[in-house]
Amino acid sequence: MHSFAPRPRAAAALAAAVLLSGCVATTPDWDQHFGEANRVAWAQQVLQPAAGQNPDPVAGLDGAAAVAVRARYLKSYTEPPAPASFTIGVSGGK
Repeated sequence: MHSFAPRPRAAAALAAAVLLSGCVATTPDWDQHFGEANRVAWAQQVLQPAAGQNPDPVAGLDGAAAVAVRARYLKSYTEPPAPASFTIGVSGGK
């Protein structure tokens, strides 16, 4: 039987390859574009980018209704949600 004995030249080449892999430049192209998809998705969610510069008020909802809507919205986070009562395959009969 032959025992596995690595050749010195092959072992040196493998060691050199492993050591030189640490000197490889990092991913500058990937790092340069890191987060770009997130920024693009964020920008695409804006319906009208210049809306903050428009001095005309929005028509269609008076102040009292807006206050009531906001109060109801904020109250929805202070009350605990209703418990889930969805069951499958459970019967009360014997």
